[in-house]
Amino acid sequence: MIEKQVEQALRKAVRDRGGLALKFVSPGLAGVPDRIVLMPNRRVAFVELKAPGKHPRPLQVKRKRQLESLGFPVYCIDHPEQIGGVLDEICAP
Repeated sequence: MIEKQVEQALRKAVRDRGGLALKFVSPGLAGVPDRIVLMPNRRVAFVELKAPGKHPRPLQVKRKRQLESLGFPVYCIDHPEQIGGVLDEICAP
């Protein structure tokens, strides 16, 4: 399984729950998460996607900390089985 397959599974799961998983590209700022997940009721989170068993690079960890310091949840998903639990957390009141 490759990262693209994990990303496709995330997009489908988010769409099935009525949300959007938008590609996040920030010119001039490397290391940002791959997707911004927007769910009903103003739920927002950032998601970094990896191939199974892979880990974020040091710059990606730095960006994760920056976003979390601003109050945004940031998740790293490396297997489709994690998606349901992550979306449950994002959607929790």
